[in-house]
Amino acid sequence: MLSSEFLYMHTEQAPDHVKRVTVYASASNGLAESYYDAASRLGTVLGRAGLDIVYGGGGVGLMQRMADKALAEGAHVHGVIPEFLNTVEHGHKNLSRLEVVEDMRERKHRMIADSDAVVSLPGGSGTFEELFEVLTLKRLGLFLGPVILVNTNSYYDRLVDFLEHSVAERFMSDLHLQMWSLVQEPEQVISAMHAAPPWSRDAQKFAAVRS
Repeated sequence: MLSSEFLYMHTEQAPDHVKRVTVYASASNGLAESYYDAASRLGTVLGRAGLDIVYGGGGVGLMQRMADKALAEGAHVHGVIPEFLNTVEHGHKNLSRLEVVEDMRERKHRMIADSDAVVSLPGGSGTFEELFEVLTLKRLGLFLGPVILVNTNSYYDRLVDFLEHSVAERFMSDLHLQMWSLVQEPEQVISAMHAAPPWSRDAQKFAAVRS
């Protein structure tokens, strides 16, 4: 883990084309403290980079930690939450904007509308659903920005292994391995945005693996 002194001194600016970032994060409580620490550090990093943030709107779990730290840095934080989850996930009361939508489908759409990048903290099935939807959109050339996985406690190692297995079995191509980046520390997210290979709407041409 990086020191608090490093975090205090380390302010990296995002690429010019990245202004708004979607963050996927868990609303779960009772996790290891290292996950909450990573969420807090990510919020600080994104806020100090001057980025607008959109996320699932929850006021609990990793969602809350990330949002609180980004708000403390002066970031504009936009939460999107379905009406039926507003009590379960305790919609955050202090956001720049809390948008209450009808259902999960609309939530996912609103979260990536006009976003330039996606960052995924560790999470459960809801986070996986969001992550795989944006990877599918990227595979089809419908989302072009960086997709970055924050690999706290090696959380995403097995998922990446599985995706690489999918490539080996020719359900995806080698080019699809460029759709995401894996970082070990939240402080590496901005650098990963800079390093992400460009993606094109022409990705539709190689979305399906040909023999």
